[in-house]
Amino acid sequence: MIRPGRARDLDALLALENASFRSDRLTLRSFRRHLPGTRGLILVDVERGWIRGYVLLFFRAKSVVARLYSIAVDAEARGQGVGRRLLAAAERESVKRRRTVIRLEIRKDNAASLALFTGAGYRRFGETERYYEDGMTALRFEKALGRAARPRGHGTSGRKAS
Repeated sequence: MIRPGRARDLDALLALENASFRSDRLTLRSFRRHLPGTRGLILVDVERGWIRGYVLLFFRAKSVVARLYSIAVDAEARGQGVGRRLLAAAERESVKRRRTVIRLEIRKDNAASLALFTGAGYRRFGETERYYEDGMTALRFEKALGRAARPRGHGTSGRKAS
């Protein structure tokens, strides 16, 4: 089941975050700030009380672009479609909030995330060198949602979006 995150999920979310990432981790305070929120939303995949994964989205006022800030799946739940379900739920929630595009950054060395997002129809449109704490490059991806047209002022592949 996928549902919005709740305050009682905070310890499990923080444990999942710390187990999933070596650096650039969200803090307990960051998770708390987005439970629940109008500018941010955490969705969790739960099975029998076990939080198998989460996705964090940001929604800027007066913008048609949603930002997928973070996604993590418990190591024991990988390969079971949890990431795909969380991504689909994030896209549905973005459409509900009248967003026409979803964007994100992926570490250049994160093969699993690259496969997930390219397999779901995301296309690369840029990169940012030295984006992460350890100096790794971020590849920038986006996907038009539903029948959405590209946002005004958007460039072609290889150009950075504003």
